[in-house]
Amino acid sequence: MTERLVTDLKAAIRSIPDYPKPGVVFRDITTLLGDARAFRRAVDEMVQPWPGSKIDKVAGIEARGFILGGAVAHQLSAGFVPIRKKGKLPHATVRVAYSLEYGIDEMEMHRDAVTPGDRVILVDDLIATGGTAAGAVKLLHNLGAEVVAAVFVIDLPDLGGADKLRELGITVRTLMSFDGH
Repeated sequence: MTERLVTDLKAAIRSIPDYPKPGVVFRDITTLLGDARAFRRAVDEMVQPWPGSKIDKVAGIEARGFILGGAVAHQLSAGFVPIRKKGKLPHATVRVAYSLEYGIDEMEMHRDAVTPGDRVILVDDLIATGGTAAGAVKLLHNLGAEVVAAVFVIDLPDLGGADKLRELGITVRTLMSFDGH
């Protein structure tokens, strides 16, 4: 990915200081999603280097991972798997607890969403501490899926989430990074 593309994509992201609390700069990708050219370019980059590879499913983490993951799945001719907060899916599910910055939560996916041996790419908008993504990897592994990679638009490297996934043996691809929280 060229430096110019990274600069263009970063310019399409709105930064909101002191949200959700003082000292935090929230990286809002809704402006990128609303810019047809930036959205297309981001999805095209998220798909690399897997065109032509056998990817069975793309798993997206609620909520912005649904938007990005659906587009990535379409580009790869793969199925899409939603990973949601507890209690949101209507069929039999598997669930995992995961760490948040200030506590623990649970997420789930349909028990029949992947089958053993499925090659899956995990997608979300941002990787921060890695708790949510690591929980999603655990869910997928528990059902026998192979997590080929985890792909994010934004990395906040100061929070260590991408490194946490790499320690789990997951290939991590991010389009850009922002220092701080």
